[in-house]
Amino acid sequence: MFLSAYSLPLVAAFAMAAYASPGRACSDFYKTLPNVSQSLCLDAQLKPSGARSVQGRALLVRDIAPDPSRVRVLMVAAMHGDELSSASLALHWLRLAQLNPEGIHWRFIPVLNPDGLLRANPWRMNARGVDLNRNFPTPNWLRETKIYWEKRTSKDPRRWPGRAPLSEPEAKYLFNEMSRFKPDVIVSIHAPYGVLDFDGPVMAPTHLGRLYLDQVGVFPGSLGNYGGIHRRMPVVTVELPSALRTPTDAEMLKMWRDLLAWTDRTIKPKEVKFNYSAANVP
Repeated sequence: MFLSAYSLPLVAAFAMAAYASPGRACSDFYKTLPNVSQSLCLDAQLKPSGARSVQGRALLVRDIAPDPSRVRVLMVAAMHGDELSSASLALHWLRLAQLNPEGIHWRFIPVLNPDGLLRANPWRMNARGVDLNRNFPTPNWLRETKIYWEKRTSKDPRRWPGRAPLSEPEAKYLFNEMSRFKPDVIVSIHAPYGVLDFDGPVMAPTHLGRLYLDQVGVFPGSLGNYGGIHRRMPVVTVELPSALRTPTDAEMLKMWRDLLAWTDRTIKPKEVKFNYSAANVP
């Protein structure tokens, strides 16, 4: 489950060289994603954030910030490395944001867990075997995550929360981005349950495309619990039906329009309206 202290520097040095360039990332990193072309990845113009994974891979980010921007939306995907379709959807939505930013400052993190995604057999956890979606500092983390992991999951290694909150660099990076960026909405893309989940202080969206609201509850250390409940940042959790296949292009566009429409009604000042019906694939 763990890399030795001696092997980590060598792995990190190799990974930093391999993933210093976004172009190299598109050829060596995103090629495993479903329904993602080289041009889609290159056109995303992803940049190194300055943060790195356990194995030293750059966590890539892209800001799209029209002037003026009245709302900030943080989009994060592939928190679980075996949910490949989530990263694909993030890149397709990034393209739509480039075409029609709609007065929103977007910040996209298409792959939060590159080490899990890049394994020969991608897995949910990061390189230290931690479920990043149980590593956020919710109240009573030490007690509640221990009870949850031992009693509710029977010590399922796929859901191990780690030894301490924010013990993992990937979770710590997202935690810091929440403070730096101060998003009005967080959209977290997952798979494969085929539902829409929500945590936060505003009215939840009822649907995005064919995904309908089914609030599954909160878990100790999860992003929805930490961000939506305790920091009162609305967290929209998109659970795609498949971890290996994306929705059709038409369905991804419909989900995008529904997301913009909900943000318009719920978050954006009423005097400024999104032209979400104009968000078309050329």
